[in-house]
Amino acid sequence: MTPSVSTRRASVALLLACAGAFLSFLDATVTNLAVPPIAADFDVSLTTVSWVATAYVIPFAALLAPAGPLADAVGRARLFLIGVSVFTASSLLIAVAPNLPVLLGARALQGLAAALLVPASLGLVLAEIPAARRRAAIGMWSAAGALAAAAGPALGGVVVEVLDWRALFCLNLPVGIWVLVAGRKLLTGEPRTGKGPDLAGGLLLALCVGSAVYGLTQGPGHGWSSVHVLAAAGVTVVSGAATVMRALRHPRPALRLDLFHIRPFAVASGVSLAYGTALFTSMLLGVLFMTDAWNYSALEAGFAMSPAALTTAVVGIGIGRLPITLTSRTMVAAGSALIAASTAALALLIDTEPHFWTLWFPAGTVMGVGVGMATVGISSAAAFSVAPQHFAAATGMVMAARQVGGGLGIAATAVIIAEVSGTGAEPYAAVYWFAAAVNLAAAVGGLALRIAAPPLPQPATSADPVPAAARILEGDQR
Repeated sequence: MTPSVSTRRASVALLLACAGAFLSFLDATVTNLAVPPIAADFDVSLTTVSWVATAYVIPFAALLAPAGPLADAVGRARLFLIGVSVFTASSLLIAVAPNLPVLLGARALQGLAAALLVPASLGLVLAEIPAARRRAAIGMWSAAGALAAAAGPALGGVVVEVLDWRALFCLNLPVGIWVLVAGRKLLTGEPRTGKGPDLAGGLLLALCVGSAVYGLTQGPGHGWSSVHVLAAAGVTVVSGAATVMRALRHPRPALRLDLFHIRPFAVASGVSLAYGTALFTSMLLGVLFMTDAWNYSALEAGFAMSPAALTTAVVGIGIGRLPITLTSRTMVAAGSALIAASTAALALLIDTEPHFWTLWFPAGTVMGVGVGMATVGISSAAAFSVAPQHFAAATGMVMAARQVGGGLGIAATAVIIAEVSGTGAEPYAAVYWFAAAVNLAAAVGGLALRIAAPPLPQPATSADPVPAAARILEGDQR
């Protein structure tokens, strides 16, 4: 392959991967605005129609980790395009759904597709982009998701008011079709091992993560001692133990426990869990606080959340253009500390009187800078700590940790608001203090990313050994 062809292929891969990330994150943000009109259209309660979000989150979180090794096995571009095709088709099915059961089934299918395309897209970028440009590429990929988060609430509010909730899901169709047409050229010459991960182990892992997320999301509504939650906890423990046993014995496990021998990867996974907990908490709480305490409309709250997401996108793009190279340790520790500082400021200063320009906007801007730095830092630490043929597996597992953390954050938000006494802003302030503490823990964890990893031992039964990580983190080389 000539240098010009290789450069053009890398550019196409980055563009398509960013489009795929934009698709999945846009859909996740606009769907919340569709919940009330869907409830009215199908004449069901808001509690029932909340499954529109849950049906997507559970398969998405459950399949992220096994989708990574699958992408490494069958080809990142191939799995990415499969995910985009299923995502696009399920979007069309949602838009024409005649009843709620069909809509929920299509949403679950959409979550499955997102789980396939998201780690495959980042793995594709890392595999196609030269090492010197990978950090900038991760920043671009992260920025695409942040732009979707910024555009989603405002765009969704306008579409619902002017057109209909079904039109929200039609937004995915032209982007999805373009990605499928333009992405076919990436299939030529794509490396793949051809050895798929353990299917039974993948199903067990999906069951473990899915039941954990289900229990966390249902606990605040049904009660932590309810049959729903206790059954979910039992399934999580049993399937988790079975997953670990298979991972220890199978030559190509769905859960790559061997990657945790690499210290930066293990630290990045733990930080990703804490980061997801705090991030999902802050995102949910912002909308709840502004619509409840400040009496903002859903559309106004969506616009108010946009500056932070736009700042995240700008930082994600700008990191790769800085004249100095920021290490993953610096980005994670500093980014998490900035998020902790902004959430602590909100905890101290919020009240029932709206203070958008003097409080919310500056705090959100600082938070956006921190989120942009932490997102790129965590993804970089996870990816650069493993050999190139395992990029998708590593990123899938770290993203799965973030989603499980998100389930914890959503559950914690509901519990704290319900348990903290007081009127006005007190319950919300308590949640912000929780988010600040978790972000501070993530910042402390990020400091450990400085330590280089020992060589990864080769599993005795592995037919696909992982080479020693000679270069663990860009900028943190021995």
